[in-house]
Amino acid sequence: MKKRFVVVLLMLLALVAAACAGKTAAKRTLVEGDPYSDTQFLMGTVVTVKIYDKDKQGALDAAFARVQQLADELTVNQKGSEVDAVNKNAGIKPVHVTPSVYRVIAAAKHYSENSEGAFDLAIGPITSLWHIGFADARKPAQSEIDERLPLVHYPDVVLNAKKQTVYLKKKGMAIDLGGIAKGFITDEVVKTLKAKKVTTAIIDLGGNIYVMGKSPKNVKKDWNVGIQDPKKPRGTAIGTLPASNMTVVTSGIYERYLKVDGKIYMHLMNPKTGYPFDNNLMGVSIVTKKSVDGDALSTATFDKGLAGGMAYIEKLKYADAIFITKDKKVYVSSGLKDKFKLLKDSGYTLATLKK
Repeated sequence: MKKRFVVVLLMLLALVAAACAGKTAAKRTLVEGDPYSDTQFLMGTVVTVKIYDKDKQGALDAAFARVQQLADELTVNQKGSEVDAVNKNAGIKPVHVTPSVYRVIAAAKHYSENSEGAFDLAIGPITSLWHIGFADARKPAQSEIDERLPLVHYPDVVLNAKKQTVYLKKKGMAIDLGGIAKGFITDEVVKTLKAKKVTTAIIDLGGNIYVMGKSPKNVKKDWNVGIQDPKKPRGTAIGTLPASNMTVVTSGIYERYLKVDGKIYMHLMNPKTGYPFDNNLMGVSIVTKKSVDGDALSTATFDKGLAGGMAYIEKLKYADAIFITKDKKVYVSSGLKDKFKLLKDSGYTLATLKK
C-alpha cells in the first residue's frame, strides 16, 4: 500500500483541473492543520502555494502577485517582457533591465560559465526553433539547426552590473531563461512569504518544490518530500527524503516532449548539438537550498549524463542529486545516501556507479 505523502504530492489531479480551466482554486480557512491554499495556472504551469501559519491568508495574494510580476518581466515573446526587449535588440544595443531581471540573467550567465556551457542561457535560437511544449512544436531540418547553432554562445551575452544592462553581441541571438526562471521565481516567493512572517509553507511551481519550516504535523520533524517518477504524472513518487527549508527541482524526459516517428525528444536542449539531450538519463532531481541553483543544475547534469553529472554534483558543496536512468535504476549523490528511501513498489532499483 503506497504511503500517503502529506505535502509534496498535493493531490495534483484536482488542482490541475481547476487551474487549467483558468480559475483560481478556493482559498481555505486554516482548521486543525489544514492550510491556506491557492492554485493558479501561470507561465504555462500549475502554481500552488500552501501556508500553514494561522492568520496568514493574506500572504497568498502577495506571493501570487510576485509570481505574476516576474512572469511578465521574464517571459520571452510577451508584450512588455524585458527579456523579449533584450532579444529584439540583439546586435543593436544594450538594454536596461530591472534589478530582479538582471539578477536572474546574471545567475544564468554564472551557471553557463560554471557548467562550461552545459547550461547555456543563449539557447534561445534553438528552443524557439523546436518550440517543444507548444502547439507548433516540430523537428527542424538539420540546415535550420546548423544556421542557428553558432548563435548559441553564452560568452556573447554581455552584462554591465553598474548600468544594469544586458547586451547580445550578434543579431539573431536570444536568451531563454526557461531553464532557470521558475527556480528564481520560487526563491522570490519564499522571500515574499518570509517578509509576511510566514514560517511553514509549501511552494510548488510546476515541479520546483520548496518546503519551508518543519512539518505542521510534528514541528520537530522535517517534511517528507516525494521524488517524482519521470514517466508518470506529477504527484507520483518513486521515493522520499526528509527536507526543511530546502528545494527539490526535477527535470524529466516525459515532462514536455515531442514525438516524431516513434522517437521522443525532450524539451531540454543540448547547446552543443542543437538537439534535445539524448543519453541514458530519464530524470534528475536536484536538492539544494535555492531553487534557482536546482533549476540550472538539473539542466546542466542532463547534458553531462550520469557519470559526468554525478561528478559535477559531487564537486558542489551546496547541492545533491538523484539520477534516474532509462533502465529504471536510481543513483544518489553522497549527501543523500542515508536520507533517500526508495518505495518498494516503485518499480525502480537503487544502484551505485562503478569507479
